[in-house]
Amino acid sequence: MLSIFRKPVAIDKGVYAMSMDEARNAEITMYGQIVARQPTNWRGDPIPGDYIIQSEFLADLDKLSHAKALTIRMNSLGGDAGVSILIHNRLRDLAAKGMVLTCIVDGVAMSGGSLIMAACDTVRVNPSSLIMIHKCWETLWGGYNADELREEAAACEAWDKAQVSIYKRKCSLDEAEITRMMAATTYMTGQEAIDKGFADTLLEDAQPLDIAASADGRSLFVRGREFHLCPGMFAPDDIPTAGETDSKWDKAVEAALANVENFQIPRKYYRSNPEAKAPVENTPPAVAGEGGNPMEENKTQTPAVQEPTPAPAVDLAAAERKRLQEIDAIAALYDPALVQEAKYEENPCTAQELAYRAAVEAATKAAGEGKAFMAAMSADTQASGAAAVSSAPAPTGNEPDEDSPQAAAAAAKADVAAFQKMKEVR
Repeated sequence: MLSIFRKPVAIDKGVYAMSMDEARNAEITMYGQIVARQPTNWRGDPIPGDYIIQSEFLADLDKLSHAKALTIRMNSLGGDAGVSILIHNRLRDLAAKGMVLTCIVDGVAMSGGSLIMAACDTVRVNPSSLIMIHKCWETLWGGYNADELREEAAACEAWDKAQVSIYKRKCSLDEAEITRMMAATTYMTGQEAIDKGFADTLLEDAQPLDIAASADGRSLFVRGREFHLCPGMFAPDDIPTAGETDSKWDKAVEAALANVENFQIPRKYYRSNPEAKAPVENTPPAVAGEGGNPMEENKTQTPAVQEPTPAPAVDLAAAERKRLQEIDAIAALYDPALVQEAKYEENPCTAQELAYRAAVEAATKAAGEGKAFMAAMSADTQASGAAAVSSAPAPTGNEPDEDSPQAAAAAAKADVAAFQKMKEVR
């Protein structure tokens, strides 16, 4: 019997990679967010990020369809539920045809990532891996009545039932327990996932993962790589906040932050905003006569200088949370790149300053477009020759002087004629 030679597969899209050797052992590395299509901003420009795009991923997955074993290395916060379920179902179809599926959770398998993980017959986790399951959600814009909102709720419940069926096949918990866990947005470490049946094997000899959360809880840092959580999702409180020692960091702020449990402020924000730094304690001036000198005891004592009322302590953690929450409240109105810069980049700012920056950018763009329009209109006018055309007929030299009796008489006749015509109309 002739064997068909299978050419090895080697695909590297950055955010995911696929390979298969001549023995038909395949591997997929998935380190990104799962989306239906490339996200774009309001101008239609691609938004930078680690995106596993449905059409590209499934087309490449087809090239591994004849593998006998497939290992998926997972590090994903999830993303689009529909795409995640689609990938899950395609993997189960491959398993039904005899392919052996294994998932190794290198970092996190959250939301849609956990749905893809659950498609595998064997799930291997690090002690510090994170698995997260939750109920589906969607963003609504515009106005809705009660009936329309109930329809949306029913659609969400249908998605939840689909996810419950996926987890139930993997972990064998009853539907009520899985639904309760999803409603509570449950995070599980490696051993906890095994105890619940979501994973099968603990990688005892694995290197500990460096997992931390951002100050606002909207991002996770896994092995130094940042993953933005979807809107409405927050990292659990028991994950430490990201922070690193910086010799340039203001010591006063460092001391203030030492009293804030499990919280870290983005340091570059306070470097560029001195007014946000913690107040420095004022030392009251020495009072005359103090010091225990007996020769001074009988002298009139200088009235004690009243100590200044200390400035209230600045809760930097609360201030930073408030800043980020205010930005999130208006983020939908502006370019995501501007929002990202305002929150985390080199020039962070408040929501008010974000609105000002966006207004300046819009005004600058409008001014540029206005100048371009005026220049185009001027060029069109010159090309048409309209500038050489007079707005009134050229004088013939026979017109009466406006102040002459003849001109006055002609004007009076015209007025009488107009009055007579008006009478006829009535």
